[in-house]
Amino acid sequence: MSRLGSVQKKVPCLFVTQVKEEPSTKRECQPFKVLATETITQKALDADIYNAIPTEKVDGTCCYITTYKGQPYLWARLDRKPNKQAEKRFKRFLYSTDNSKGFTWDTEDDFKPVPECWIPAKAIDHYNGKPFPDENGHIPGWVPVEKNSKQYCWHTSVVDYEFELGLVLKHHTEESDLLEISPVPLSDLSEQTLELIGTNVNANPYGLGSKKHPVHFLVPHGAFQLKKPPALNHSDLLSWFSGCNEGKIEGIVWHCSNGHLIKLHRHHLGLSWPIVDPYLTSQPVIVTFSGAKHDYNFESKTLFNHFSKLDGQRFSSLRNVVWDL
Repeated sequence: MSRLGSVQKKVPCLFVTQVKEEPSTKRECQPFKVLATETITQKALDADIYNAIPTEKVDGTCCYITTYKGQPYLWARLDRKPNKQAEKRFKRFLYSTDNSKGFTWDTEDDFKPVPECWIPAKAIDHYNGKPFPDENGHIPGWVPVEKNSKQYCWHTSVVDYEFELGLVLKHHTEESDLLEISPVPLSDLSEQTLELIGTNVNANPYGLGSKKHPVHFLVPHGAFQLKKPPALNHSDLLSWFSGCNEGKIEGIVWHCSNGHLIKLHRHHLGLSWPIVDPYLTSQPVIVTFSGAKHDYNFESKTLFNHFSKLDGQRFSSLRNVVWDL
């Protein structure tokens, strides 16, 4: 599959941000908001943001495809975080300086243990050859998702390791206004990051499936390029998010030519998320399992088996797909 940038570190905001002492619309019990100013960051300018490719920021949990046990595997995001003692020291330092620069980490003793199979994200900083925490004190990384994992059961629902397939939601290759649900070889997704979305992820902002019939998909990062993106200024972006159908999304991620990613979330503009009728679920969709319907013997109660039976069917919108398994 064609691909854009990969999410292997924290993605910075398009604008310089400021903290406002008001209750957050993003996180409950957070007594402040992080809002965008009208100034584009130097980091975005250095990345040639005006020539970057704008894409929809999809609301889910980040995943990664890379090799494990000799075959392509789905990996779940797992940040290595400080232990209690180190976190207290780090917070005291932040309160005194408002900046994490200059804080001394002991990467051997300051962090909670992670599984032996854990790997650090590719784009993070290293110090003395070891992964180094970001400005939030976390070391982003990944763990492989085993077939029968209870902790990552929703991740496992979108992969079939026997046939090495992922259940992917993307644009149809020939009809740009049409979404497509299809099985994609994990090898075609190798070294890509994706978003897992669905019934049991992030409170299901897209209203997919139900408690009785949960449904999840993988969405490659950068899969949904914006057709008519707004100009890169605060007022035009605010108008686009609040008054345009295509703007009914969580945010924008710009994929820059140097591989850097820049983002803007609705919350940065003081706008709410989730919202009623997001743009993603209003689009028509087709289920394409041509070949897979006959070439694979999927387990009966899986999403792969369910959608293989809907091969070729079109639905007026993603929210109208038949979910009953």
